[in-house]
Order: sequence, then C-alpha cells, then structure tokens
Amino acid sequence: MKIELKKIGNSTGLILPKELLARLSLDQGDWLYVSELPDGGVKLTRTSPDFEDAMEIARKGMKRYSRALRELAK
Repeated sequence: MKIELKKIGNSTGLILPKELLARLSLDQGDWLYVSELPDGGVKLTRTSPDFEDAMEIARKGMKRYSRALRELAK
C-alpha cells in the first residue's frame, strides 16, 4: 500500500485509508508508537500505558547501566 505525505496546517501527516484503519482496529484519536528499523523502514504499533511505562523503566535502566551493558555486548 502506498500512502502520500500531506500538508496538514503547519505540519506534515499521513492520511490512512478507512479500510486500513478498520483492519488494524484503529480510530481517530488513537496513538501509535513509531519504531525505526535497521533497514531504514519504520514500524507503527498501538501504544498502551503499560508499554510506555515499561519503556521508560527500560530507558532509565539502560542509561544507568550503560557501561555494564556495553561490556556484556562484547
């Protein structure tokens, strides 16, 4: 599926076709989480408060233990 970027006010946005919204069980006002993929693509997923809380905890842990994580990654 090909979707064009459009100017919306002073911003740029995507307008998702209603068929795609229905298939993904999304509605106007829902939030999506954008992840950048190693190949340069993006992945859109629905957010949830639990996921956001878990990601914040993970970010704090990765920052606090960055040296240890770097050593473990070797």
